[in-house]
Amino acid sequence: MKIGLIVNFDKVNAADTAKKIVRICEENAATVLGVENCFFEPDRICADNEEVMKNCDIAVTVGGDGTIIHNAKFAALYNKPLLGVNLGRIGFVANIEPDELDEMYRLFTGEYDLQRRMLLDITVNKDGESRSFTAVNEAVIHRDSLSSMADISVSLDNERIITYRADGMLFATPTGSTAYSFSAGGPVLQPQLKCILLTPVCPHALSSRQVVFNEDAVLSAHVHERSDSKCYMTVDGQNYITISSDDEITIRKSSLELQLIILKEKNFYKLLNEKLKEN
Repeated sequence: MKIGLIVNFDKVNAADTAKKIVRICEENAATVLGVENCFFEPDRICADNEEVMKNCDIAVTVGGDGTIIHNAKFAALYNKPLLGVNLGRIGFVANIEPDELDEMYRLFTGEYDLQRRMLLDITVNKDGESRSFTAVNEAVIHRDSLSSMADISVSLDNERIITYRADGMLFATPTGSTAYSFSAGGPVLQPQLKCILLTPVCPHALSSRQVVFNEDAVLSAHVHERSDSKCYMTVDGQNYITISSDDEITIRKSSLELQLIILKEKNFYKLLNEKLKEN
């Protein structure tokens, strides 16, 4: 078995945790894949994290939820199951903590479950060209910090259904409902659900509410032209792109899925309460 090990060494105890995982892999005759200068000794060195994902059988990330989210697109693209070991503050997506590494022996016996998470395909038609992104958590349209509020309309199946005046809006997966959307007042969704969550950010209206669409919905968003408003879009905190009134953003369920390895079954809502109380 080939284990791809991706570690965020900015986290405290990341190197020690990685070495413990390598030792567990060695004891089970598994090959460890990693990148160069990664503070542990992989059996095979890859050029980058994408190559690690492409060539492994199972991927293991060590860090916070951000480490998982930033590498989950590669895991989904190459159809590789992913286990997250949490070294972050919250860790909703990671399944085990550093003191639970003994559970990793189950990787080699197949005694684990797979939890499939829905992703979003985001397409931006801009200046006659199309750019595509995959979102694990969310795509966010937001105003420049020095601009006034933005007017953003949303269409469902090519029919306009709502217009918000707000600092921005975001389209989230159920996984992303506990991320930025939660901070913006959005509802908590069980992560295994299949739906698209629309959450306005600081809307300037009493009637502005979050909306949950079914998984088959095809949504589009337009920013209305205003001389004092400048907008951008980010996907999972990355892929920064300027958005103008001529651009069309389309959001739909992705054909890709993220497969998360579950070694320890944990009640999502109990975990949510515990994590938020701690932080």
